[in-house]
Order: sequence, then structure tokens, then C-alpha cells
Amino acid sequence: MTELLKQLCLIDGTSGDEAAVREFVISQIKDFCEYRVDNLGNVIAFKKGKATPSKKILIDAHLDEVGIIITHIESNGFLRFTTVGGIDTAALMLRRVLINGKTLGVIGGKPVHLCDADERKKLPGADSLYIDIGATTDKEAEELLSVGDCAVMCSDFTIAGDKILAKALDDRVGCAVLIDLLKQDSEYDFYASFSVQEEVGLRGAGVVAFSVEPDAAIVIDGTTAADVAGVAESKRVCCQGKGAVVSFMDGATSYDRDYYNAALSSGIPAQSKCAVAGGNNSGAIHLSRGGVRVVALSVPCRYIHTAGSTCDMRDVVAVRDLTKYMINKIASGQL
Repeated sequence: MTELLKQLCLIDGTSGDEAAVREFVISQIKDFCEYRVDNLGNVIAFKKGKATPSKKILIDAHLDEVGIIITHIESNGFLRFTTVGGIDTAALMLRRVLINGKTLGVIGGKPVHLCDADERKKLPGADSLYIDIGATTDKEAEELLSVGDCAVMCSDFTIAGDKILAKALDDRVGCAVLIDLLKQDSEYDFYASFSVQEEVGLRGAGVVAFSVEPDAAIVIDGTTAADVAGVAESKRVCCQGKGAVVSFMDGATSYDRDYYNAALSSGIPAQSKCAVAGGNNSGAIHLSRGGVRVVALSVPCRYIHTAGSTCDMRDVVAVRDLTKYMINKIASGQL
């Protein structure tokens, strides 16, 4: 899956601008399942298995990544922007960005040697930053881009043993897992969604769940791993190399306890997400129509929502294997 993940991460697709990622996903799955694209841009696939499941199952991963959107072009050619999804200001400072896949720029701000003592003690506000594309007037800038255009932080795809360093691991790891599962033979029928606009409010997945009407859902995502220097053991959330991360509760969902326990006792490398924070598409899916039983299986990612996010491919494989295990457990009526 490493080469597949590389291709996915190197495509740009901020929330609301996922078309390039969607087209790549379709090119990968079209010969292995039925699919359609809904009005919001979600890809909804149906995988025919060897048997009909006892419950209708939906597997979800989101297409979009965090990024930037241009809000104003100043007379001096500098660009003002706001973030699309949650990005810490520290991750933005002096980063190279790519706008519309073609125009390079750098995020700038007040030079540190011009900051007073108080300013040096804190990060600047995101609204004080700007993008410099080398234009000297608004007219020059407007020849290259427009207000409303999207940008991503520039990043390579680096492999170091089992570790991957790249942008957009949240949630291209989930997309890679779901594509891989759709290409395999399946014991049971299941639905799969590559949903849009997760990073700006779990929007696409709610539309998918309303349309598909699943009884059960498995949400695949990247999640924060804080197993780094200076973080107390009790605050690490999850650790890389220890397998799939299974959530019992987060800021959007209280998860099905039977599904949670089954995932942890599967024999496949797995760990609990030891924090009640954040959220994922489960928050929208489990509230759809009459309610959906849901489990979240995540890949632990350090430095998430930055250009230097990292994951461990062993964890990606564990999430794939555990997803397949849970599909069979739920579909067979054992859960």
C-alpha cells in the first residue's frame, strides 16, 4: 500500500476542493466495484461479496485535507488567507505553499528582529500572516490566482524504514486502506464511501449515511499520536507501531461498546485511543436517520495537520486487517 499512499498524499485536495483526489480514487476502484458520485462529491461504492450480510455495513474514509483559502489580494501583491480545517499557527510560519497546484508562495509575517520582547514570547495571530508569491501589485497576483482559490503546504513523500513522512496522511491513510479492501475479494457485501468536507464539520459523511441507510459503520481515519518527547505517558493518546487505534469516546461520538471490545480482542495489533478529544465522521454517521452502530479505527499520526505528519506502515496494515475482521464479524451476525 505504500506506493498507493504516496500517490494519494501527493494529490492536493482541501475541503470543498477534492476533485483531483476523487478522480484518482475512481481510477483505482472502478474495475472492482459499483460506484456513484453524489451531489456533494462523495464517492459511494458497493462491493459485492460472496454472501449477503445480516446488516448493511458502511466503511468510510474522507478525501479532504486541511489547507488554506485565499480571502483577499492586497495592493502590494500579498495574499491574505484563512485556514480550511484546524491548522496551528506554528505549522504555518514560513512554510512554502502551492496554490491551485501551480503557484508557489511562502507564508510570511513580521520579522522576528523587528518584534518587541512581548511579541517574541508568543506566536503571531494567523490573521497577521500573509502569502508572498513574488507579485508586486494586485494586478500581477490576479493574473495567477483569484480570491477563493485553495492552497496546501508543500511536502514530499519520504520513506524511512516503516515510517512515512508526508502531508495529508489524515485521511489519505484511510483512503489507501479502503481502496485496498475494495480491490480484494470480500466474504460479504459492503458499502464504502470516500467522503468530502470532513475537516470543516463532518459534512459529506452525514449525506452518505442518510443515502445509504447503514445499520453499522466503520470509520477509518488518522488520529493524533503524541508519543513524542516531553509528553507524559498518560497524555500520549496513542503510540506508533502498536497497531490500529480504537476509540471509546471522542468529542463527537460515544462508540458502540461491543464493537470497541471486539476490535481490541481481535488478535490484530490494536490499542485504545486514550483521550476524549477531537472527532471524525462517526459523529455525523451515528446520528443518521434512526441511528447507526459505529466503530472508529484510526492510524496514529504524529504532527497531524502539518506538512511533516508521520505514520508507520505497520499501523496502516493493522487498520486494514482489523477493518476486514470487523466487516466479517458484523456481517455474519456475531456482533
